[in-house]
Amino acid sequence: MKKYIAEFIGTCVLVTVGCGTAMLVGCDAASGCGYILTALAFGLTIVAMAYSIGNISGCHINPAVSLAVLINGGLSVKDFVGYVIAQVLGALGGSCILAAIFGLGGVTDMTGGFGSNGLAGVNGSAIAGLLVEIVLTFIFVMAILGVTSAKANHGSFGGLVIGLSLVLVHILGIGLTGTSVNPARSIGPAIAAAITGNTTPLAQLWVFIVGPLVGGALAAVVYKALESDKN
Repeated sequence: MKKYIAEFIGTCVLVTVGCGTAMLVGCDAASGCGYILTALAFGLTIVAMAYSIGNISGCHINPAVSLAVLINGGLSVKDFVGYVIAQVLGALGGSCILAAIFGLGGVTDMTGGFGSNGLAGVNGSAIAGLLVEIVLTFIFVMAILGVTSAKANHGSFGGLVIGLSLVLVHILGIGLTGTSVNPARSIGPAIAAAITGNTTPLAQLWVFIVGPLVGGALAAVVYKALESDKN
């Protein structure tokens, strides 16, 4: 149960800080400032959580990561289900915190949807959005699998590497899909946005569930094949 609580807390913090930053500063393509701040917010949150709950649950805080670990034999089916439930609930909790902060404080949501993901950057193309999410999740999860491998020798820098990898994929992905690479991170804000009357993120949500899960699964299969190849 402690592992599930840790995953709940980690995902809640990720959505609160990452999506909250996006809501506050927006993602202004003209200046790029919002892109960088939002990318850093997500990445630095992963760093903070990796060094705080990583020794408890592994700090997946992402169903795509949990799926990859499951495929590679590092997680049981029972724990996978428990992790995903905790992650989704954590994302919903984070969205509720943002609703309270922005609602009570009268702060304008610069994203118009709780930092939810969307397809505006790819002109509404679900296929393009899927491709973006598959590729970016593949890169992110490959980095995670590599740095957490028993063969890796990164000492105490693993959490930093993973966090910077998330910053990396956000720099490209924010302008295209808002960068999900994490179904739970997308589910919470999409539901919160729908409750407040913006149903577009919820209608497009399937892209940000399917894309990251496919990308994570591909990364697991590819990494397992590469790591087992002695040549």
